[in-house]
Amino acid sequence: MSTAEQQPNENPSTPSDALLGPADIRELAAVLGVKPTKQKGQNFVIDANTVRRIVRTAEVRPDDVVVEVGPGLGSLTLALLEAADRVTAVEIDDILAAALPATIEARLPGRKDRFALVHSDAMLVTELPGPAPTALVANLPYNVAVPVLLTMLDRFPSIERTLVMVQSEVADRLAAEPGNKVYGVPSVKANWYAHVKRAGAIGRKVFWPAPNVDSGLVSLVRRTEPIKTTASKAEVFAVVDAAFAQRRKTLRAALAGWAGSAAGAEAALVAAGISPQARGESLTVEEFAAIAEHKPVAERPAL
Repeated sequence: MSTAEQQPNENPSTPSDALLGPADIRELAAVLGVKPTKQKGQNFVIDANTVRRIVRTAEVRPDDVVVEVGPGLGSLTLALLEAADRVTAVEIDDILAAALPATIEARLPGRKDRFALVHSDAMLVTELPGPAPTALVANLPYNVAVPVLLTMLDRFPSIERTLVMVQSEVADRLAAEPGNKVYGVPSVKANWYAHVKRAGAIGRKVFWPAPNVDSGLVSLVRRTEPIKTTASKAEVFAVVDAAFAQRRKTLRAALAGWAGSAAGAEAALVAAGISPQARGESLTVEEFAAIAEHKPVAERPAL
């Protein structure tokens, strides 16, 4: 049984009445003249059981204020609105943004006052209406998934729990641990904010149109205590970017530009207790922070 079924929130509609099925999605798209495009990464979820599963896996609670990025035609939005206290959807597409409030009113009229729409690019959103969000739940297009996720976590520190559906390859990278061959910049930066893990797989048939790749769920639970370091986030991320820009090289070589020289990089690594011969994929976010703390001070040129 889904969270929505357990916690009806005085919703006058039952889940089977409110949620969108395949015929509903196609009919709504036809009325709006919407044709999903690869350019926008549009793949609409057409399976009600899948959106219920997402809400359940996200552990959405009756007191949650959920922000959803890219609601599309509203499949997941409706399921979230049944389970949460409030939902704010951020949609960049003009047609979809204009249509979503009417869909909410038609299918969940008793919850329409608990819904807010922000018509904008999620990368440009710096504030949201109403109470601060406590959860982020979204089906993110593969081409913008990582930057959108990291931006939302950075700008809205009140977000405690996140569940995103992304391309399976992106899910693997986000949830990878040190030593994994796909461990890289997304893995480390996501770990700066949260504890990250894979939370399931999603097949292709629940989307319209069906994508050419599988999807996966990623769960992120924000750290209760930030990474202990005297370095700023920007300073730590600069080390991460440098380390993986040339991931085949040792850190002594890869961080030479960041440190001013290979010798400077070696000095910073030794001071941080890390082998100069190590590579970025073997380091934790805490170790990257330690390196950032020991960046050499740039010498002024002689007069």
